Amino acid sequence: MKRTHLPLNGLRVLDAAARHLSFTRAADELAVTPAAVGQQIRALEDTLGVVLFRRTTRGLELTPEGEAGLDALRSGFLEFEEAVRAMQSGQSSKTLTIAAPRDLTAKWLAPRLATYARTDSELRFVLLSSDDGLDFTQANLDLALCFATAKGEHEGVMLATEGYATVGTPDGADTPISWPGCPAADVKTAGLSVADAGLALDAAAAGFGRATVPALLAAGDLAAGRVARFAETPSSHAYWLIAPLPQWRQKKVRALVAALTD
Repeated sequence: MKRTHLPLNGLRVLDAAARHLSFTRAADELAVTPAAVGQQIRALEDTLGVVLFRRTTRGLELTPEGEAGLDALRSGFLEFEEAVRAMQSGQSSKTLTIAAPRDLTAKWLAPRLATYARTDSELRFVLLSSDDGLDFTQANLDLALCFATAKGEHEGVMLATEGYATVGTPDGADTPISWPGCPAADVKTAGLSVADAGLALDAAAAGFGRATVPALLAAGDLAAGRVARFAETPSSHAYWLIAPLPQWRQKKVRALVAALTD
C-alpha cells in the first residue's frame, strides 16, 4: 500500500506551537526564528487545506481543525520515539562478531581480544573465519580483518605496514617453508608446504626451515623468542580492519578498533 507523504517538519512545528500557543516560544524550543515557524505553519495549512491557528485579541488560538488532530499527532510522535529507541537498542549489545583469517586469529587477534575482554565483563565475541571470503550482508558481521593492498569499498584502518619477516630458529633448517600466498621464490625451493602462514610460522619454530610470513603475524612468536628474524621483505599488502559504514559507526566497533590499533 502506498503511504501518504507526511510533512513531518510542519507537524513537529504544529505540535510545539500548539503547546505554547506562541510562535515565538515554539521558535525558542525548536531553535529557529519565529518567522520560520510561521512559514512552516502556513505551508502546512496549504498542504492540509485547513486553517490551524487564528490570532485574536487574547493571542494565538487553535482552530477546531487544528485541535482535532493533536492527540493522534502526539501519539504518533511517541511511536516515532519508540521506533528510534528500538533501532538504537542494538547499540547496547556488547557482542561483537568478527571475521579474520584463521592464522591471524590464533597468532594475533585472540590474545588481544582476551586482553580487551578484561576491560568489560559484559563483552562477548563471535569469531568467524574469513579464509573463504567476506560477506557482511549474510554473516551479520561487525568487523573483519583482511590481508590486502587497500581497504576496498568499506571503511577501514591499516594495522601495520611492516611487510614480511623471514623467521626460523638458529639451529633449524634453512630451507624455505611455503604456504599459499607466500613469496613465489619460497614455493620453488620449499622443503615443506603448509596450508597457511600460521602453520608455516609454527613449522619454522619447530626447526623445519624458514618461513616468510606477514611481520604482524610473527610479532608474538618473535617477542616470545620462539623464532628469530633473518630477513625483512617489503610488501604492498597489509592487514586491515574493515567494515561497512553503518557497522563502522557503532560505538562498540569504534571502541574495539581503537583498542586493536593502540
